[in-house]
Amino acid sequence: MPTEFISVTFANQNTELHPLPGAPVDPEFLVKYARALDDNDFNYTLIPYGSASFDPFTLGATVAAVTKKIKIIIALRPNTMYPTVAAKQLATLDQLSSGRVVVHFIAGGDDTEQAREGDFLSKDERYARQEEYIKILRQAWKSSDPINWEGKYYTFKDFRNNVRPVNGTIPVSVGGSSPEAYRIGGALADIFGLWGEPLKETKEQIDRIYAAADAAGRAPNDRPKIWVTSRPIVAETEELAWKKAHNILDLLKKNRAGPAIYPTSDKAPQNVGSQRLLDIAKKGEVQDRALWYPTVTATGARGASTALVGSPQTVIDSILDYVELGCELISIRGYDNYHDALDYGRYIIPGVRQALKEKGLNGTETNGETNGHDLNGDRPAKRARALRD
Repeated sequence: MPTEFISVTFANQNTELHPLPGAPVDPEFLVKYARALDDNDFNYTLIPYGSASFDPFTLGATVAAVTKKIKIIIALRPNTMYPTVAAKQLATLDQLSSGRVVVHFIAGGDDTEQAREGDFLSKDERYARQEEYIKILRQAWKSSDPINWEGKYYTFKDFRNNVRPVNGTIPVSVGGSSPEAYRIGGALADIFGLWGEPLKETKEQIDRIYAAADAAGRAPNDRPKIWVTSRPIVAETEELAWKKAHNILDLLKKNRAGPAIYPTSDKAPQNVGSQRLLDIAKKGEVQDRALWYPTVTATGARGASTALVGSPQTVIDSILDYVELGCELISIRGYDNYHDALDYGRYIIPGVRQALKEKGLNGTETNGETNGHDLNGDRPAKRARALRD
């Protein structure tokens, strides 16, 4: 399978470095940003979810309407929408986008955040509910007969669905680092999302996901695709990249990581993924080629926070290390959302695909023409200088 790239959709110019608390949707920026991802050969964009954030379905529909190729990943918490309603909404958006929808499930890793929208289940119960939810969606998308369902978390009778996905189903993504996440994702997911950890720890997680898939009776070629996320900090040279990284770190500390998707807390994180990042950070600031952990500690490991720091070639080589582990989906987003996406499209994405092509691997699939540029071009250096100023 080809290596594909994921970004995140942002509804305005609010960033962790330059926060704009309470900023509304900026339609012009949203359209510009979505088209930039489409034009720069990103394959997917995640529309995130938080209790205080914008509605992913509305943003996703907007992105779909102004782009041609990029796939829209709708983040969905099961407590926020009944599964029969979600089945229709996702399928409707899939039809509107000509089959470009993916759904990413968030079981919920923080009790306080879940309670903000009336969810008081335990973590294990949230995962069990998510498992039931996925099974309902799959049946709703494929069944031509009325559905009767009586489960632990959902009960309904005579549900009929006339809204079908373009390709018969919609890919399901699951994330997490707990045993239940591995079990459910391994058994049911088409995609499994991981945060950026060192290669050794990433390989251990992949092995656990694959073991869960095998235990569920899935064939090796039917295991979930692995999605890994990092925050590349790129400049023309190693020296400039590290100066840029430390400037970013200073701003993160100053802003306490800037605006959160949902209100922050100084308490230790409840979710296993964040706990893992903080534990790994104790082993050293830089791991593997260029995986940098001070951004993790500066933000309390809130979300995907590990950075890859270096010249374009260093970041390309670091990404290739993950590809060789079996990561088919590479999520990259920076700290200057729009301009970093442009830089990745100019230097990182084509560089990775060219390297895979030279290795004889199928890494050349793009959303359009490749943006072939000299990897030593001047834009990353200009961005580093702008940050220093």
